Amino acid sequence: MVSYRRNRIAGGTYFFTVNLRDRRQTLLVDHVGALREVVRGVRDETPFMIDAMVILPDHWHAVWTLPEGDTAYARRIRLIKSRFTRRLLAAGVHLTKDGRGDYDLWQKRYWEHTIRDDLDFEAHVNYVHINPVKHGYVRRAVEWPHSTFHRYIRNGILPADWAFEGVDGEFGERNG
Repeated sequence: MVSYRRNRIAGGTYFFTVNLRDRRQTLLVDHVGALREVVRGVRDETPFMIDAMVILPDHWHAVWTLPEGDTAYARRIRLIKSRFTRRLLAAGVHLTKDGRGDYDLWQKRYWEHTIRDDLDFEAHVNYVHINPVKHGYVRRAVEWPHSTFHRYIRNGILPADWAFEGVDGEFGERNG
């Protein structure tokens, strides 16, 4: 079995991508209220700062900062995935099971990147917020309702016209 190495820095800031197994599904936005409640519940139990987050039909991206001394982001993601799955089942959503008997909703793994510095943080927050435009769901980032971009506008960090279709710039991972 492959052993995945995860970087665990106590109190660190991380970027995540978590995907549904079937990328044609739209369950995350179809049930966005349930997903938000699940994330809030996990955050209440095991605190962390949501620096940026966007929920798309088949995946979500987030930048989280953990409390000082805490490295347990994997537990938080596991709780979000399992509780959202249970919420869907309780709502009557039909989910299939895989060969092991687990519900076949989520990809087994997720992408994690440790934020290294302020420029890396900015690039990943920008990537989170530009993602609905990048995928063609909207023409401007402000048009996507399931994003912390709106909090950035309210707090005066970014203008409402910050990102739009055809925008150039570096978002996400830097090369080199």
